[in-house]
Amino acid sequence: MSQFDNQIPLLKPWIDDDELREVETVLRSGWISQGPKVKEFEDRLAAWLGAPWAVATNSATSALHLALQLSGLRRGEKVVVPAHTCMATVNAVCMAGGLPVFADIDPRTFNMGPSDAEAVLTADVRGIVVVHQIGLPADLDGFRELARRRELFIVEDAATALGAKYRGAYLGSHGHPTVFSLHPRKMITTGEGGVLTLFHQQSDERARRLRSAGASISDVERHRALGTLEHVYPEPGFNYRLTDIQAAVGIAQLRKLQRMLEMRTSQAAYYDRRFADLDEIRPPFVPPYATHCYSSYCVTIPHASEGAIADILRHMAQRGISCRRGIQSLCHEPYFEQSSQRISLPNTDAVARQTMFLPIFPGLEESQQEQVVAALKEAVARYASNRPRR
Repeated sequence: MSQFDNQIPLLKPWIDDDELREVETVLRSGWISQGPKVKEFEDRLAAWLGAPWAVATNSATSALHLALQLSGLRRGEKVVVPAHTCMATVNAVCMAGGLPVFADIDPRTFNMGPSDAEAVLTADVRGIVVVHQIGLPADLDGFRELARRRELFIVEDAATALGAKYRGAYLGSHGHPTVFSLHPRKMITTGEGGVLTLFHQQSDERARRLRSAGASISDVERHRALGTLEHVYPEPGFNYRLTDIQAAVGIAQLRKLQRMLEMRTSQAAYYDRRFADLDEIRPPFVPPYATHCYSSYCVTIPHASEGAIADILRHMAQRGISCRRGIQSLCHEPYFEQSSQRISLPNTDAVARQTMFLPIFPGLEESQQEQVVAALKEAVARYASNRPRR
């Protein structure tokens, strides 16, 4: 019996015999740690995205940490990040020795805009992490212009946005270090893992050293030389390696990626149509420059009060439908609460209070989507009827 029987999950990875065959090949090869399959996966993904190099790691957090290291961030320097993002984004900044500076977001796109970032810039800010949140590209042209004027580096956090396009080109191909996640909730999965796309050979070579404890040559190179090569350590590094077992899953997943994108786009279009004429449920906004990949489908319940989304989530759960609250502001997390007391981010707070994720994943059937729509309409109607009128 599947763990997903009798319910509609928020997500479900598309895993079948293709992944099993790829993993079996690796297990029978005798090489299961980082090796030739990781390189194959990196090359395939880089070619698909249109990037010169891709470096696979054990998580998107470690990939983002490497990106910040490669960008020259020094200890104590500040980095602008949206408060409306995963804690992992800020974890990587802290791991690299940086200090996060929280910025507000556009309430329609849920992304930090260039003007939001500029509003919190100070002389000691060194860079910006541009987060393409929930699969929707941010305004890269605006950020490039801001970075040029203020002499800042840009790192793109596209953890949720593999397959999304900015002005017709895939994220990860626009010239900045760009990070993708391979967690099961993202577009494709290797169980856990991340990828960093890069645009300079020197950065690519250094990233590969840093992910492998700083070693000057890889285990594969040493193996092929029958142990006659010795590595040295030009600098300390980390254990951020992906395994060939995981890469094998990733290779199979890549073959399905275009179909996954088509499925998610179709499912999002269905939701869009069903919510188009409703004042109480607002579907995602997509600006003209962007092609959404719909790693998640996030709706806004306008004017929702504290506790309203929790009530709606309980209603959905009672009907066997798994949803989630929208991304919460990091300013209110215990670690940052004291240092963020004087920060005012009204759009972030409103979006956190009024948004929720609906099920969307390859294999979600239209009949299941109709159940989601009907249950959400019922829940929102109940909330609206009980809402105090001004």
